[in-house]
Amino acid sequence: MLTIRNVTMKDLPELVIIEQICFPIEEAATEEAFRQRVQKIPDSFFVAEECGVIIGLVNGPVIETEFITDDLFDEIKENPAIGGHQTVLGVAVTPHFQTRGVATALLTHLENEALSKKRESITLTCKEELIPFYENLGYVNRGVSKSEHGGVTWYNMIKKLQ
Repeated sequence: MLTIRNVTMKDLPELVIIEQICFPIEEAATEEAFRQRVQKIPDSFFVAEECGVIIGLVNGPVIETEFITDDLFDEIKENPAIGGHQTVLGVAVTPHFQTRGVATALLTHLENEALSKKRESITLTCKEELIPFYENLGYVNRGVSKSEHGGVTWYNMIKKLQ
């Protein structure tokens, strides 16, 4: 049975492994980046577990602007209590559990938390091949992002919550 919960520092080693499996090295969050996110934004960092084993994660800080900027991958601040725009800096699911609805469950959980805190939207960047996945979840493609993260082309996706 799938369980989604807030991250804790003891999850760090497993999170790093999942991230490295799911993303090229140029795009993957570092252990230090994850450490900072666990410390500063545990209220918007969730893990999915199956039988007590972490199989996926979603995380991102709340920001004042509609779109993600590359500086967020290195330096984040604690989330405000209410308002702002919820970002998704990363969503990752171990390969064995992909295409089983885990990413959708994680994103839905994040959205429900964002709604409860009166966030204006959820914003993320994705590669072109993932645009249909996010559109099926209600996100709107707002075009090519200014992001240069990992040296690839990203697309701004946003889902209004209010």
